[in-house]
Amino acid sequence: MRILMALGLSVAALAPAVPAAAAAPSDPLARFHHQKLHWDVCHMKELDDAGAQCADVTVPLDYARPDGKTITVAISRLRATGKRLGTMVINGGGPGPAIDMPPYIRAITPKAGPRFDLVGMDPRGLGRSTPVDCGWPSGTWIRSAGGDRRGFDASVSFARTLAERCLAKYGSYLPYISTRNIARDMDVVRAALGERKISYNGASYGTYLGAVYAALFPGRLDRAVLDSNVDPDRWSPRLIHGAEEANERALAHWADWAARRDGTYHLGRTRAAVLATVHRIIARAGRAPLPVGPYEVDDSTVPTVLFNLLSDDRDRPRADLATTVAALDRAAHGAHVPATGVLGEALEFLLTGKESVYGSGQAAIICGDASAPRNPETYWRDVQKERRVHPTFGAIGANIGPCAFWPSPREPRTKVNLTLPSLLIGATGDPRTVYAGSLALHRDLKGSRLVTLKGADVHAPYQAAYGNACLTAKVDDYLLTARLPATDTTCT
Repeated sequence: MRILMALGLSVAALAPAVPAAAAAPSDPLARFHHQKLHWDVCHMKELDDAGAQCADVTVPLDYARPDGKTITVAISRLRATGKRLGTMVINGGGPGPAIDMPPYIRAITPKAGPRFDLVGMDPRGLGRSTPVDCGWPSGTWIRSAGGDRRGFDASVSFARTLAERCLAKYGSYLPYISTRNIARDMDVVRAALGERKISYNGASYGTYLGAVYAALFPGRLDRAVLDSNVDPDRWSPRLIHGAEEANERALAHWADWAARRDGTYHLGRTRAAVLATVHRIIARAGRAPLPVGPYEVDDSTVPTVLFNLLSDDRDRPRADLATTVAALDRAAHGAHVPATGVLGEALEFLLTGKESVYGSGQAAIICGDASAPRNPETYWRDVQKERRVHPTFGAIGANIGPCAFWPSPREPRTKVNLTLPSLLIGATGDPRTVYAGSLALHRDLKGSRLVTLKGADVHAPYQAAYGNACLTAKVDDYLLTARLPATDTTCT
């Protein structure tokens, strides 16, 4: 789930250490754990309208040196209105900001939501939490390698440039942006709120953050809902490599949907015809970029647009994708196509620097967690191999990114293998964090229960408010009672 954010502190505003307070020798973080939070209006409409308040939490830049530099992490809190069950921290994935999420989570969890103090936290490096903005010309590093070696070489140059911009501007800060440090920040938030335990609600990347928090701070989670799960052993800059098949399958299912509506979208009357239209557009964009409004859309961009719009199989998202493909098809035939609607938003995100802060912070976290292969030829071999079996998305999943040119992480990736009674949710057709990730995390978290949403090509079905009554009831019942289902269950 991608959430738009407001800018906050820059790394130039790194603060000196918090003035010494009464610190117990046994707790080197005591002055952070016992800091007084100053709550105020959030200056974000959805939060202020809901009655939430916001605060900045001071945390160490480097947890190995708690007396050194500090940064701030921004949180919001929407107080419980019913009989209070505790505090629940929220993460919506990405990695992206989450400060604006409490009103939304309350709305999609109608029974349990009002019973918790809901806390949204922007991870360090993002949103209002000492963000990085590397001045990228795109909101993401994810792009297709195109159809030939020339396109791949352009991807290598693009990825190297993105990394160089970040390192030049934030080289002293980047080593401390990682999921392990975000989990440590979350525990400082827990203590500063005066809570012995917190509950947690995370989707997509948020499931990895929740699992890392549980591994680093055993016993400090109460209820935990993990939606569309990441396999902790596969979390890396190449996480999308492995999702190609799920995306090709979801695209085929969308093509069936579009074929039944050929009178509206004119993309073809059969699955094969619709997919042929898609592949023809990509090939045409590879010969010469398609003009769409002020943008030139080449074969590195078209598959990325499709990928970004293929995470939900409900009618509205499918119609958005069909409208987008129809517009690109008109452009491929020489028609004047304005950059409006969903297509215009997608191209603005991919081809301008408007959301540079989002992609910059996201890359900083992922590159700070695990190393990527350094040799571009590794990616080129994988791109060629994947393109043969996954013609639309193989050149995205296997492509190079800025982490190939990033410094090595300061810490190893967290090993997750523990007992954590928790409720896991996974959709069998999830095209982002594929269903195998939910099975893997379920094995890693002893005592967890897995709710499988069968036959749905959707990412984060709970947090995306997919509307499955069975799934909603399972989540609500667990959050209200802290009792997990007796066995793993399936919702259809």
